[in-house]
Amino acid sequence: MGGGQLRHELNSAMSRGQLLTKAVVGAGAAGAAGVLATIAADSASSAPSPGQDIRILNFLLLLEYLQQDLYSEALAAGNLSGELLRFARVAGGHEREHVAALRRELGGQARGKPAFRFGDALQREGRFAAAAVTLEETAVEAYIGQVANLTPKRREAVAPIISVEARHAAWIRDFVGRLPAPYAADRSKTAEAAMATIERTGFVS
Repeated sequence: MGGGQLRHELNSAMSRGQLLTKAVVGAGAAGAAGVLATIAADSASSAPSPGQDIRILNFLLLLEYLQQDLYSEALAAGNLSGELLRFARVAGGHEREHVAALRRELGGQARGKPAFRFGDALQREGRFAAAAVTLEETAVEAYIGQVANLTPKRREAVAPIISVEARHAAWIRDFVGRLPAPYAADRSKTAEAAMATIERTGFVS
């Protein structure tokens, strides 16, 4: 794909409501919303506890499932090239490890993986890049927003993942022509805000 065409697709993909603001997918999005709403209501005012750890780790696991499957399905579709292909391979490998790490922490309480549908993000490089920016930035902000709500042991378990997600976000931001590190300190995102971003993508089906 030529640079001009890719830039046009990126601008198109990132212009409506800041990155893929599609309509909410009815039943699937409602399922994700239910999981996240439970976390949001619980973590907003509760002190860290083992029960809250489980809910938050399952929330983070959902974000990791999303990223893992976007990259694996994009690779399988065979429509990526150059730096985007390299990004999907490297970041996808990391996301598989993140999923495995969170599932180990959760043991038998790990949530199952929902079905996803990525549509044009698997067919067009510009759409894929925009989707990757959305998911990577949401993951970083969600981890930052939830880490203080975990017990100390769980914080230690997820802390190494946060820095890798931030590196992913910087890498893909640089690819699409955005500042890799736009802030002196990364922003956090509440569970409610992360839920809204996931719903807008329409990826959970």
